[in-house]
Amino acid sequence: MPASFGLILANRAVVLGALTARDLLDLAAAGETSGAFDAVWVGDSLLAKPRLESIALLSALAAVTSRVRLAVGCMATFVHRHPVLLAQQWASLDVLSEGRAWLAVCLGGPSDANAAQAAEHAVMGIPSGERVGRLEEGIEILRRLFHETKVSHQGRFYRFESVTLEPRPVQRPVPIWIASNPTGLTWKGGASASEAVVERSFRRIARFADGWMTNKLSPAEFREQFGRVQAMAREEGRDPAALGSALYHNININEDRQAALEESKAFLDAYYTAKFTPQFVEQWTVAGRPADCIEQLRAYFGAGLGHMALRLSSWDQRGQLTRFLAEVAPAFATR
Repeated sequence: MPASFGLILANRAVVLGALTARDLLDLAAAGETSGAFDAVWVGDSLLAKPRLESIALLSALAAVTSRVRLAVGCMATFVHRHPVLLAQQWASLDVLSEGRAWLAVCLGGPSDANAAQAAEHAVMGIPSGERVGRLEEGIEILRRLFHETKVSHQGRFYRFESVTLEPRPVQRPVPIWIASNPTGLTWKGGASASEAVVERSFRRIARFADGWMTNKLSPAEFREQFGRVQAMAREEGRDPAALGSALYHNININEDRQAALEESKAFLDAYYTAKFTPQFVEQWTVAGRPADCIEQLRAYFGAGLGHMALRLSSWDQRGQLTRFLAEVAPAFATR
């Protein structure tokens, strides 16, 4: 995949009352018309971080766009969704969008993250400890249902006989990525995973995914970690060059970098109902003057990143989009 940009829509902002559903459709249409974006991304959650449901929103976006890929990153409720039903929904989205659906799945948060996350797992009847197994088994089922007929499966979590999915998806194969960041800072500071967990996370991507989406990494950290994933892919008998990469990141354009970071922190704190550390926000945000933002973005692409998904970390979504298109995107027009 050549270096490209994606526009992240703040679909939780509709629940928070900061944007309307029509605002999201208009932002997506404007992003496509600009030619600067190759994809439009939405988030996914049920109770932990309530928002417009991801597949329903992407289906609406399919009607107001014709070129950009329609992506969810990450689908945190993947482990809650029965893979047969999800496969039918996702194939339908791929048909409606004429082959533009892009799925990035993840584990979602553990039950001990917060009460809302625990409630999300509890209400769906999914123990937190089953998330890894359900994710891996679910991916295998989706791949078979998308491309085979009369599929039978007898697994740890799912069992069925002779299922043929209709409609068939347009894309062959349908891309399925895994989103994870086992090494990044936690929102309160500190490392987020042991080396054993990091190893298993990277191995999962190398074995099951068409690409890796991550966040909160510096360019140097991304280069080193994606190199590890690619090496594991080679060990798994896969072509490491065929493995895609993406970063889920924030951007705030402001001549005063500190003001940009402070506005980003206020936005992200409200968006996630959290209190992030300044260090956490800085590691997750391209910020400052247009020239500084360009330099920071070039560093990521120079580190081998394939796709940069950007969320406008400001409630002035239209204003930040206008500045990005006028003052930052032109520097990458010939990338």
